[in-house]
Amino acid sequence: MATLSDMINEVSINLSGYTLQQDRATHIVTDVAATASTIAAPITLSLASTDSVGKGIVEIDEELFWVDNYDRVGNTATIAPYGRAYLGTTLAAHTAGTKVTIAPTFPRFVIKRAINDTISAIGSSIFAANKTTITSNLSTSAFRLPATGNSLNIRSILAVAYEAIGPSKEWIPIRNYRFDGNANSTAFTSEQTISIYDMITSGRTIQVVYSTDPVPFTTNAQEFATQTGLPESCKDLVILGATYRLLSNLDPARASMVSPQADETDSKRPYGSSQSITRQVYTLFNQRLAEEIKNQQDKYPIRVHYSF
Repeated sequence: MATLSDMINEVSINLSGYTLQQDRATHIVTDVAATASTIAAPITLSLASTDSVGKGIVEIDEELFWVDNYDRVGNTATIAPYGRAYLGTTLAAHTAGTKVTIAPTFPRFVIKRAINDTISAIGSSIFAANKTTITSNLSTSAFRLPATGNSLNIRSILAVAYEAIGPSKEWIPIRNYRFDGNANSTAFTSEQTISIYDMITSGRTIQVVYSTDPVPFTTNAQEFATQTGLPESCKDLVILGATYRLLSNLDPARASMVSPQADETDSKRPYGSSQSITRQVYTLFNQRLAEEIKNQQDKYPIRVHYSF
């Protein structure tokens, strides 16, 4: 099962062209505490090497730092007062031996954000499927649906069945039901209910299969299918979506280059050249999205039922 960390690494290696383009890197030789850098007490990074370090951004784990100055002799880099948790990253502690990426092309926190943005975006086309059980009661017709995990925003009911009496172990489809996504909040705390109008003996277990929005990651250790609710086959779809989102940002970074050196570079790789590969990845993303939509339609066909 792929975790968010695994997916970040896969997107990163796809964007680097399988090591065709490598960011410069070194490592810290002492721990870095989760404290802000101030004018009175600036944070100093002790590095294994400062050969490639200059003023600008470095990345440790998923935190970005702004290096204000550096010492080639002492192999240290001083962080500006505004340099911790730079560009909205999270202030964190870092242990000795952790990789320091110098001027990362695609910071890890940006890749993570692109992955979560893709998960949220594809939710308009494909859904996460989940299930819950309730117990039948002849005196009750409306039952509260859960409001935890992937059930915070139930879209629709995919199938409803109850366990037959006796040893047959058969689950009999329920045809007469109605889903209410805006139920009275006083009577039903989740504001999501299903009303069942078939006559079912009290005490029988009813299984409700429903669709809901995919849930983005919150920690790096979470597994893809477990956290998002999407099938494991959608993992490459999300990776393709994150890749094209990030590739589209390459050309704007070169738009302001005005110099003889920039002109020389542009003659070999003109502005806008990255858009061709972006379109190619986007086309592949749309192809995989259509395949996953078809898979879901086959797995969860439209079922006829009566609603009141």
